[in-house]
Amino acid sequence: MKFLDQAKIYIKSGKGGDGCLSFHREKFIEYGGPNGGDGGKGGDVWIECVNNLNTLIDYRYQQHFKAENGRPGMGKNRNGANGGDCIIKVPPGTQIYDKEQKIIIADLKQCGERVRAAKGGNGGFGNAHFKSAINQAPRRINPGLPGEEVTLWLRLKLIADVGLIGLPNSGKSTLLAAVTAAKPKVADYPFTTIHPNLGVVRVDDHNFLLADIPGLIEGANEGIGLGTRFLGHVERCRVLLHLLDVTSADVLDAYYTIRAELKAYDTDLVNKKEILILSKCDTIREEESAEKVAKLKRETGKEVTRISSVTSYGICTLLYKLSDEILQSKRAEYNSNDSKYLRQLWLP
Repeated sequence: MKFLDQAKIYIKSGKGGDGCLSFHREKFIEYGGPNGGDGGKGGDVWIECVNNLNTLIDYRYQQHFKAENGRPGMGKNRNGANGGDCIIKVPPGTQIYDKEQKIIIADLKQCGERVRAAKGGNGGFGNAHFKSAINQAPRRINPGLPGEEVTLWLRLKLIADVGLIGLPNSGKSTLLAAVTAAKPKVADYPFTTIHPNLGVVRVDDHNFLLADIPGLIEGANEGIGLGTRFLGHVERCRVLLHLLDVTSADVLDAYYTIRAELKAYDTDLVNKKEILILSKCDTIREEESAEKVAKLKRETGKEVTRISSVTSYGICTLLYKLSDEILQSKRAEYNSNDSKYLRQLWLP
């Protein structure tokens, strides 16, 4: 399934049913009086967050959504039925923007959250509603109110446990393919990955979600390369896995390039937990890779792990380290928030 993180939809709520103009007609009852019922309310359009989706691909093929109209009122004081609601299901992490993509209407992060995007029109009153001691045979009714018609943009920001970041061709897709069942495209040219890829990693009895973010280059926050479109996916990752190509001329420069882009996009991103990885270590001598590891440790003050996705060197150690970091993050979130949703998190 192709990953789609942005979609434009057109929604329309239901029109309210018209009120009914009717009078009681029955043998031997001379003055039956008005008995026109009210119209039903038009259906609403809701956008709901569900847990079995991770892409907006469905809304590439279906973009128009309409709720049911309310039924008109009928005689014998019968009110019209309300129109059925239209529910648009989106994955966790979906943001809803207005037509101009300037105002954020809602940010759906947790499963079960929903927002009413368009309200259905109220049903009109039948003539029985207007009966009074002064006017006992009203011929007045109200038409149903029209529904709302809105154009919205849906943007998905992945809620993944681990986000893979790095320059193009640093080995992100190869690592994803090595540790999950995902089958991303792997090639030796820049920007092979142009859409985020997802995979589930299993470590003992613990699963976590791994997201491959398309490669960043210098100036990405200004629109260069693939621009800022995919930087938003990094915001909600618990841990950032920063891959550096061991064969690059200056791994330190590559590291600071990505860090600068993250900071330019959102200063909070540089404060996220980050694990440094030297990839493709099977392509050079161990002494050379050890020198680059020492240089990175000295300059950044962070631990550096060497891996090879092709030979599986260092992969097992890396996965256990990621699993521990994610569980620590969940425990910290569990202890700092008493919400019902967080209390349902599985923690070993």
